[in-house]
Amino acid sequence: MKRILVTGGLGYIGSHSVVELQQSGYEVVIVDNLSNSRADVVDNIQAVTSVRPAFEKVDCTDLDAMEGVFKKYAGIEAIIHFAASKAVGESVQKPLLYYRNNIVSLLNLLELMPRFGVKGLVFSSSCTVYGEPDVLPVTEDAPIKPATSPYGNTKQINEEIIRDFVKAQDGVNAILLRYFNPIGAHPTALLGELPNGVPQNLVPYITQTAIGIREQLSVFGDDYDTPDGSCIRDYINVVDLAKAHVIAIDRILNDKQKERVEVFNIGTGRGLSVLELVDMFQKATGVKLNYKITGRRAGDIEKVWADPRKANEELGWKAETSVEDTLLSAWKWQLKLREKGIQ
Repeated sequence: MKRILVTGGLGYIGSHSVVELQQSGYEVVIVDNLSNSRADVVDNIQAVTSVRPAFEKVDCTDLDAMEGVFKKYAGIEAIIHFAASKAVGESVQKPLLYYRNNIVSLLNLLELMPRFGVKGLVFSSSCTVYGEPDVLPVTEDAPIKPATSPYGNTKQINEEIIRDFVKAQDGVNAILLRYFNPIGAHPTALLGELPNGVPQNLVPYITQTAIGIREQLSVFGDDYDTPDGSCIRDYINVVDLAKAHVIAIDRILNDKQKERVEVFNIGTGRGLSVLELVDMFQKATGVKLNYKITGRRAGDIEKVWADPRKANEELGWKAETSVEDTLLSAWKWQLKLREKGIQ
């Protein structure tokens, strides 16, 4: 059984990816510092898969502690690196926190990989690297634009660091997955997005408003150059997204890569506006949402959606779950949280 290290494996995308890895026959070691996740997610992963992953509460910026993980779990063959601070607004307020967290954690992993014979890295990147794109849908060849936030900049810098490292280091390969907007929850309602404090992402804010935790949803701007004036994004189901990581790991371990660093957009290829998403949520769940239009939010991109053809053709991966089913899964997750008394 091949052993995979998943950093940030108790977070939103990480936990869903651990489930898919385990269901595909991989042995998983999770490292997470619990700064934006909960330790009981391990129990929920076990409930879904009947397998309990190994878990170490370690901060990836701590080189000695990370070295200890590699020594304790010999034979790690590849890494999926999710661990990072990810709130755009907070990154503008606390740039040094973001640069330290997101860059040092990657540097530590790269330093340890050749020492412990780790073959490859799947890096959790983002469509933020494209900024406000000139052409839609966005292909992997679209120019990288100056980042609009320190968070976005850490993704760009980390991609460059990985390219330089792979060029200099024989025997290590990488796949960069640039996600669009992950939403939804596991169909079992045992795993989902559970942000600490006020949600930064749209769908948790929608579900928390629908259930009464938040009084009102703010839609930031209705004067953009889009059909209904609200921003357009490419919303991808989190389980579909998780499956792309398993395919990427398989590609690295079975020497299927065409280049030593490969880049793939992981999205649906369909752009939906904020107001369309709100409407679809109301129709899918039958719940009326209290929302209001407010002014634009700094740093928001007007419209972006993926051209996922490269991932479809090269990886044999595609987004399969409908937006309606995805929104319904997010709502079921929110109801399950209330059942458990988690607000």
